Amino acid sequence: MVLVAGIAAVVSYRHMHELALRHGESGLGAMLIPLAVDGMIVASSMSILLASRYGRRGGALAWLLLIVGSLASLGANVAVADATLIARIIAAWPSFALIGAYEMLMGQIRQHHAIRETDTPCEPNVDRGMSGDIQDLHRTAWRWALANRSPEGILPSGAAIATQFSRSARWGRWIKHAGVAGELG
Repeated sequence: MVLVAGIAAVVSYRHMHELALRHGESGLGAMLIPLAVDGMIVASSMSILLASRYGRRGGALAWLLLIVGSLASLGANVAVADATLIARIIAAWPSFALIGAYEMLMGQIRQHHAIRETDTPCEPNVDRGMSGDIQDLHRTAWRWALANRSPEGILPSGAAIATQFSRSARWGRWIKHAGVAGELG
């Protein structure tokens, strides 16, 4: 994935650099514009990744910047191509490959984190690198779930726990799983 992303980044950079030069940008500006476009994609993806690690969705701004940056990158690559369909597809491919490879990598990181959070056995009260505030939130959510069982003793769903704490359904499921496993005290 890293090799594909590296190749695509170089070719996409060249296309955006050429487009900026064609439209009167200075040499320095033409060198920096592709970095700003792709940098915005990386920064917004990292923001979404960090938010997902805390059970959130990433926010509208991060998603908007990811989409706008991706479209700008694709558009710039297509704009330098000859006016044939084949040339435009070929020119769009590096940007598409870079965005796709990077997002697949981010998805694997998010998935690895989710698996580690739910499948790693842990003694109760053992710190797995979380700050005290995060642990307190997890324990508070678990106490809420216990206090809001149905009369039959059935715990609220992960989605209900998540909604109560303005988190993702995945986070709520993790709280329920960790609480039932005795990891939240």
